[in-house]
Amino acid sequence: MIFNQKMECAGKEELKKIQSERLVKLVDYVYKNSSVYKSKMDELGVKPSDIKSIEDISKLPFTPKDDLRDAYPFGLFSKDIKDVAEIHVSSGTTGNPTVVGYTKDDLELWSEGVARSIACAGGNKGDMIQVAYGYGLFTGGLGLHYGALKLGLTIMPMSSGQTRRQIKLMQDFKPRILACTPSYAMYIAEEMKEMGLDPRKSSWEIGIFGAEPWSEGMRKSIEDSLGLIATDIYGLSEISGPGVSQECTYKEGLHIWSDVFYPEVIDPETNKPVKDGEPGELVITTLTKQAIPLLRYRTRDIVTITHEKCKCGRTAPRTSKITGRTDDMIVVRGINVFPTQVEYALLQVEDILPNYLIVVDRKEQMDCLEVWVEVDEKVFSDEMKVMADLKQKITKSIENTLGIGANIKLVERKTIERSEGKAKRVIDKRSL
Repeated sequence: MIFNQKMECAGKEELKKIQSERLVKLVDYVYKNSSVYKSKMDELGVKPSDIKSIEDISKLPFTPKDDLRDAYPFGLFSKDIKDVAEIHVSSGTTGNPTVVGYTKDDLELWSEGVARSIACAGGNKGDMIQVAYGYGLFTGGLGLHYGALKLGLTIMPMSSGQTRRQIKLMQDFKPRILACTPSYAMYIAEEMKEMGLDPRKSSWEIGIFGAEPWSEGMRKSIEDSLGLIATDIYGLSEISGPGVSQECTYKEGLHIWSDVFYPEVIDPETNKPVKDGEPGELVITTLTKQAIPLLRYRTRDIVTITHEKCKCGRTAPRTSKITGRTDDMIVVRGINVFPTQVEYALLQVEDILPNYLIVVDRKEQMDCLEVWVEVDEKVFSDEMKVMADLKQKITKSIENTLGIGANIKLVERKTIERSEGKAKRVIDKRSL
């Protein structure tokens, strides 16, 4: 199902015309209504009249996440707070959180993006969806809720947690779609096994998973465990929560709704665009938002992009799954390491579980990389040779993937703390 045929399947020239018209309006709007953007544009010597088409977007300033934190709480809003219908907050590890707002029109836009996404994943009017993302200040739960309502689905607003109740109500209500983080989907599968249930016999046929980077290996594990089609949804609170882009059932990239979220992929060092297929940082401009529109927002997510038409018929550009983030990258002995790379390496080895923890420390002026890995109960053994062989396989896989060695610590199932939201994968003791 295609929710918005006109926009999702628009020709290149038609789409460019829409994008250009919206960008011109946006730039004039933020220049008049945002002191932050007026100052940024004046500093660059750029006036609204200089922006005549989407091709002029490179003349505009970037917006790093720090701009939102520095403007806390409402300094980057282009609408008076009394005209804002809803506020969400994205917590950070340091400093002020980022605050985003939505007018009623923004909420409609958000609902539209998520409705397109659910349909893109294979959802249809009349389906039941179990929303197991957190509700509240986190945008995940409400985003899926609004989109499902827009599409005409029956909604189970479970939120995260109460896993055994999630399972019981799935058995009773038989929802077709599960929406949650990929790590929580694996946790649900674990709990079902603990209850003596076969996860593959769940009612779920489609999974819409996001809010954290996850690898193709993790997708295979989820699909094998739960017997569903696992699709990736992308979004971030600063832009519009979930529903910025979504995989279709061909799973050959995430369709980004570029009539409202214009994408660029740049080299994060030079700030210059990269070619299709080359990795770079995703930059997004919100073409139609009112409360807090953003120019060239630095997402810090590393992706590739293609503008080729998809087999599903959609012409929207597609990005790859996130391969890492510029801010979750850790540098160990001069090597750039992303958690998704470790995940990929681990999932090449049989008999281990997709639950891991990366611990980085510094001993005697030398960076040390340790990876905790959970081992399946049937394999976990006191036999020294069995465990030594498994450890060697993991060590080799990580060395082949990362180019550096790591100390491997094998642990029993459920040793590593589980998360009902975003999984915590890295502890960097060098910064403690």
